[in-house]
Amino acid sequence: MPHLLAKLKNVPLLSIKEVLENDKEFHASKGMFLKQLWQNADNENEVVFLFEVNDLQQTKQLITQLHSETLAQNPDANLPDMTYLQ
Repeated sequence: MPHLLAKLKNVPLLSIKEVLENDKEFHASKGMFLKQLWQNADNENEVVFLFEVNDLQQTKQLITQLHSETLAQNPDANLPDMTYLQ
């Protein structure tokens, strides 16, 4: 099963946890299921989260589209670094 590993800096763990909970239904509708959320033990300003995904290519396209739209609205948006795992 493919996965998506995301790393986000300068966001408190509780804030991203709330965002991910609010977006849970949207993610599920796109075949993305949150499996883990961690705070980096060496850097409290960094969180890492792992999604299991149904279709890696579809997920890549979705993330590219969403990040492009976000950056068009706010070029300084804080977006996670994505690593796609097969």
